[in-house]
Amino acid sequence: MRAIPKPMKPLAIAVTLSMLLAACSSGNNGESQPASPAPGSSSSSSASASEDPGIPTDPFAPYPETVKLTFSRYQGQEVKFLNDDTVDDNLIIREYKEILNIDVKNAWVVKGTGEQYEQKMNVVIASNDLPDLMYVNAQQLKQLVEADLVQDLGPLLEKYGSPYAKDVMTQDGGNALKSATFGGKLLAIPQTGSNIDSTPILWVREDWRQKLNLPEPKTFDDFLKLAEAFSKQDPDDNGKQDTYGFGVSKELWGGMPGLEGFFNMYGAFPSIWVKGDDGALTYGSIQPEVKDALGKLAELYKDGQIDPEFASKDGGKIAEAATSGKLGMYFGAMWTPLWPLQDGKNQNPDMEWQAYPVPAMGNEAPKVSAAFPVTKYFAVRKGYEHPEAAIKLLNLDLERHWGSMYDPDKYFADKGSIEFRKYSIYPEAEPSRRNLTIHQKVVEAFETGDLSKLNVEETDKYNMIKDYLENGDLGGWGWDRVFGKRGSFEVINNYVNNGQVYDNEFYGAPTEAMGEKSAALGKMQLETFTKIIMGAANLDAFDKYVSDYKKLGGDDIAKEVNEWKALQ
Repeated sequence: MRAIPKPMKPLAIAVTLSMLLAACSSGNNGESQPASPAPGSSSSSSASASEDPGIPTDPFAPYPETVKLTFSRYQGQEVKFLNDDTVDDNLIIREYKEILNIDVKNAWVVKGTGEQYEQKMNVVIASNDLPDLMYVNAQQLKQLVEADLVQDLGPLLEKYGSPYAKDVMTQDGGNALKSATFGGKLLAIPQTGSNIDSTPILWVREDWRQKLNLPEPKTFDDFLKLAEAFSKQDPDDNGKQDTYGFGVSKELWGGMPGLEGFFNMYGAFPSIWVKGDDGALTYGSIQPEVKDALGKLAELYKDGQIDPEFASKDGGKIAEAATSGKLGMYFGAMWTPLWPLQDGKNQNPDMEWQAYPVPAMGNEAPKVSAAFPVTKYFAVRKGYEHPEAAIKLLNLDLERHWGSMYDPDKYFADKGSIEFRKYSIYPEAEPSRRNLTIHQKVVEAFETGDLSKLNVEETDKYNMIKDYLENGDLGGWGWDRVFGKRGSFEVINNYVNNGQVYDNEFYGAPTEAMGEKSAALGKMQLETFTKIIMGAANLDAFDKYVSDYKKLGGDDIAKEVNEWKALQ
């Protein structure tokens, strides 16, 4: 799924970026004044590099002499290579040299899980044996900053960043950049993502709904009628009561399925930080509305509308229930038609799933949770002679992945199963409204018949959806359910237009107390909520959870979070 929004004009971008960096500088100390040197900043090194007359300021111009750069490489288990290509020598690595004259070498490679990579990076940071450019999580970035081991990239992004790169970095209003800003200095490049892509969507077995002559789930009462009917009215006509109205997994949260949307109906926002009536930030999981939602879930469970074995089933098992025709409804992410629902459609072409917005409890449309999408960063080792190389590599990667250089024939192979993007320095950094833009432009093309405004990727999605709608090619069904006229992004588009998106109010690096307490508190939350839903604990157990949460570290975390907020 690749799409790009129309780039801003260079002058507008420069002004926007300057304002954001200035806001970060003044916001962190609470008043407007020159920023003093901060831990982890190295403005003299960055400034000297940016003023080097031998460095071309054209975002895509090559260096006159080869620049060497080492990088810490994470290779996910899904990464595949074509022919003789390897993680050290492939099309992407070769283009860095051919286009920019940057010789990128992997300092080391972790092939496996993200957790294994983070463990390796922890060892590297502890030994101070750092590569020139590092891929780190928020906690590791904070450690590097406090140890004065990384360089200020703000002036370099301003001078060497391409218009499109600056646009991508600022599409979310500046929160991504702020999360990498310490003492007024941009000390890493955030791996940008989309907050709106994480908003919950209600997925409904539409063929069952229509067959049972039930209303669309516009209200909470409509939702409850569907959940009961899908559990008790034998929607699959097999003469057995073996279907469940509402999908819940043992994790409770996530994309397939997740309870975020259910809690949002109650005006509750578990697992993110919200602004209280007094203006202070407070943890969403301990709000009174959460208790009300848990009480209703317990009722649904007791009535057989939720799988009695959900506490032992992960998201994969719930996906199997959906594709095998045993589940009528769940809250999930925008991508679930592509997996797992497409598998169900392939097995049973009569199966139909429809995206709906989170139903309203009252007269007003509910706010919906949006997770802060930035969890990873790219930091440059203090003392590296060409820190601006990190910016030039960013320019190239973004253009290849989502911009004017996007070329599926060149950067994909083996029917799309091999993505050359995965070999790049910045494989996942993306525009926050990338997918929404695909939807908007594809729908417009269907309405007008004018395909001239579509880029290569948008044309690809248009053709797959058209093949499904006009020729019955089931391979395009999932794409239609995501990007089509009634797909998940139509729901998200309305969320955005109606002002329903509720962003996590905290987007800083993990605080000290978070690092020490969050794992234990998260485990306590999961256990308590699960027991309440299953009836193994009464609803008042929530009150004890809130009390214990505060005593066991929650109050300490809240104090640090609000100290962070005061500096923004």
